[in-house]
Amino acid sequence: MSEALKQEKQDFLEKRKEDTLQATQSVALQLSCGIDLQQILNAPLEQKTRIADKLNRLLKRERLKGLNKHWSYDINRHIALKQVQNRLIKLIKEQTISTELKVLNAPA
Repeated sequence: MSEALKQEKQDFLEKRKEDTLQATQSVALQLSCGIDLQQILNAPLEQKTRIADKLNRLLKRERLKGLNKHWSYDINRHIALKQVQNRLIKLIKEQTISTELKVLNAPA
């Protein structure tokens, strides 16, 4: 197989994996809190921060369900919520850093 074909195959598999991950996170977030993942990704920083706080509360509640062996506990929902939280925290940090850099580079 040529190098270009191998690289295209690898890119395709990575893209498919990321699409599957995003779909899982999106469904879990929509079902558990009624929030659309795409809206979060396009939201301003303040709204992302509020949603991150809400995710913290939801994860804490989900963790308690798991510890108490509650019948409605779902490990897949728990994992998806945690992944969304990690992704959102990463976006918030990136957005905060880029905002700070813009302020520092602005002419006085």
